[in-house]
Amino acid sequence: MTLNSVMADLKAKGSEKTRATYVRHGMPADKVFGVSVAEMKLIAKKIKGDQALAMELFATGNMDAMYLAGMLAKGSLMSKAELQAWAKGAVTMPMIADHTVPWVTVENTAGRELAMKWIEGKDDGLRAVGWAVYSGLLAVTPDEALDLKEIEALLAKVVKEIHRAENRVRKSMNSFVICVGTYVAPLLTAAKAAAKKIGNVSVDVGDTACKVPVALEYIAKVEGMGRVGLKRKTIRC
Repeated sequence: MTLNSVMADLKAKGSEKTRATYVRHGMPADKVFGVSVAEMKLIAKKIKGDQALAMELFATGNMDAMYLAGMLAKGSLMSKAELQAWAKGAVTMPMIADHTVPWVTVENTAGRELAMKWIEGKDDGLRAVGWAVYSGLLAVTPDEALDLKEIEALLAKVVKEIHRAENRVRKSMNSFVICVGTYVAPLLTAAKAAAKKIGNVSVDVGDTACKVPVALEYIAKVEGMGRVGLKRKTIRC
């Protein structure tokens, strides 16, 4: 399939209902067809493994195409420059920043390096992406391969900065604390202490029914189920 044929397919499968949902979740109205994730998965099966096409799709700036690109691309094959470009391209698109970019960056050997670069940067959009990427790394990386001292320092950074951080950065920081408590068994106590300190985190979710979980409650629920430290094979969904 070519870029033009895939874009035509996406446009044909878009619905106004889905488009409106995406727009409510922060997507730019003029860059959305409104294709359901289920439909994107069907398209992805037809063109699985086409890395070049995935890169072309992301470059269109269309949200549906960018999301599909994340389903197709292998992050392990992307350069740091390409991952940086994807992250920059996602700063105005929460669904891409929260999902697509972390999917591919976590698969790359430079994932942690880029996550830290974005977290420590001045661009709020990239900072939110950085926290999301590091959260993804916690979910799939064995504890013995993680830098526990660095993660503890990041927990301290969250406690210090979360309530004065930009809206989407607050959301990503809160998720990071939850992921530490959920996936990194040696830091369960530290994560719960951080979660207790930050308490409820206020995030403007716009005209949606989304709710920001209370980190301490979420971690306690996972702990009660005996699932702390259980890793995932992938963060893709």
